[in-house]
Amino acid sequence: MFRSLHMKLTLILLLLITSLMAVVGAFLTTSVSSFYIDTFYQQMDSVFGSTQRDFVSSLRSEAELEDGAQRLQDILEANAGRLGIDYRTRNYFILDGVSGAYLNGSTDDASLPREQSPNLLTARNAVVQKDETTVGDASDITADYMDVAVPIIGGDNAFIIYILDNKDTVSGLNSQLFLIIMQALIIGLLISVLLSFLLSKTMVGPIEKLTAGAERVAAGDFDSELPVESTDEIGILTGTFNEMAGVLQSTLAAMENERNKLDTLFLHMTDGVVAFDHQGRLIHCNPAAKDMLRRDIPETCSYDELFGELVSFQDVLGLQRPNHTESELHVEDRTLELYLAPFSDQAQGGVLILLHDVTEQHRNEERRKEFVANVSHELRTPLTNVRSYAETLRDANGDIPQDTANSFLDIIITEADRMTHIVQDLLTLSRLDSGKAELVLSRFPFGEAIESVTRANALNAKQRGHELVYDPPESLPLIVGDRSRLEQVMMNILGNAIKYTPDGGHIRITAGSTEDTVWMDVCDDGIGIPEKDRERIFDRFYRVDKARSRESGGTGLGLSIAREIVQRHHGTITLAPHQGPGTTVRLTLPIAQERNGNTTLS
Repeated sequence: MFRSLHMKLTLILLLLITSLMAVVGAFLTTSVSSFYIDTFYQQMDSVFGSTQRDFVSSLRSEAELEDGAQRLQDILEANAGRLGIDYRTRNYFILDGVSGAYLNGSTDDASLPREQSPNLLTARNAVVQKDETTVGDASDITADYMDVAVPIIGGDNAFIIYILDNKDTVSGLNSQLFLIIMQALIIGLLISVLLSFLLSKTMVGPIEKLTAGAERVAAGDFDSELPVESTDEIGILTGTFNEMAGVLQSTLAAMENERNKLDTLFLHMTDGVVAFDHQGRLIHCNPAAKDMLRRDIPETCSYDELFGELVSFQDVLGLQRPNHTESELHVEDRTLELYLAPFSDQAQGGVLILLHDVTEQHRNEERRKEFVANVSHELRTPLTNVRSYAETLRDANGDIPQDTANSFLDIIITEADRMTHIVQDLLTLSRLDSGKAELVLSRFPFGEAIESVTRANALNAKQRGHELVYDPPESLPLIVGDRSRLEQVMMNILGNAIKYTPDGGHIRITAGSTEDTVWMDVCDDGIGIPEKDRERIFDRFYRVDKARSRESGGTGLGLSIAREIVQRHHGTITLAPHQGPGTTVRLTLPIAQERNGNTTLS
């Protein structure tokens, strides 16, 4: 019952009224008592205070006479109005100054306090000490009376004038105030109950409507708009709720549209998509994924059942977006590439897995490797026969004109040498692809290898009118690698720069090292490589300028072989950024090599 907003508002108002009346009543009663006490002592001070020395002196003069008590009574009777003596609640008494015995007064001694008051004791002590200035006028708000005791010493006579007020007036007034406050409290409570119900109805009514509207929205009904019946905060809240319902409806519609698009995309895409929640339970699997995995995937399937042997679920879930991890899965005769990534950074996220069928790519690569090996083997026999035939013709004794025979023979020999280079390159690539080309690792000076290759190409560069410059650094470290293979790579890079730079060009070789790697740059101002060809320059048989490549004896395999050799050394060969015409090729190698079954360290 007390959880109702009606009751809460009613109780709050009742407590507020009760607390307010209690505070006001306590304040009024205390104020009335303080007012009467202050008024009493101010009146007594106006009669017996230090400013009224003539009146006190006259009392002392009369006290010296033999009938001093009677004379004091006459003076007090004459000044009863100034003292506020009403003979009912306030009276005066004339007491013996030494014994405190009752001598005279406006009433009998029955009205005196049963226990002698502190003010009366103060006055008696003043009489004993012959102190005419000390007056007993201390106030006590808790006492049921107010009093003042004034010592009067005249010659050998000593009296105490004692003024006493029993506070009956204050008590009566406080009783009337209490009755008035109680009546006001009852009336106020009745009014507050009525007002609280009216106020609660005004406030709770719209809130109940808002609650009913929220329940309808939660149930999916967005068409019911709440009426705005006021312009206050509740009216603003109602209008805002209507706007919120409209925005929520639009958002849900957009989300539904996006979900439908994603469902359609997942349904018809050729790549497989599998999703798991944060506990590894399956939440989505499209038909392509089922086809690739070649198995039935029930809704109760878990991540560990499908991919647990490849990558740990927690490892994938612990990745930070947009990071992902990759793996490979073989299903019968298919090869699948897996991309695994978390789809949310929140604690309630999950894992999304993309499956890509790379079987055909792998087959094409295998066919290409087989083609290179087959072509190499097929060309060996005809090359031997052509060369033998050409040498036989060259040695003939005048069957054909000597000049003509020699010219044809030179062409045959040149073509045979070119085809031999192709075969050698193809065999080299085949061995590198198959892992049969063993690297003979040794520790050698990287700078010395560069200088050796530079000297070997100096004459060729000079014949073409090139300026070949090598800027050796102060020092280059020793590296571990197959020196002959790496020099073959350097020869290819530098040879290409010489061949594809017009006569009179400039070729510059620079080198350097970092903590873990060494590098060499070959920069020329030759014909350069178009932007569209830069990504394919290291592909096998790919030539930028086919006519010029054949004219210069190029096979289109040199850079491919170079890349294979460098990759076997865990290095990189790339086209570096270059300003102006020409090309810059960068070779980067690690200083140390890993040992494995295909390498040896001498």
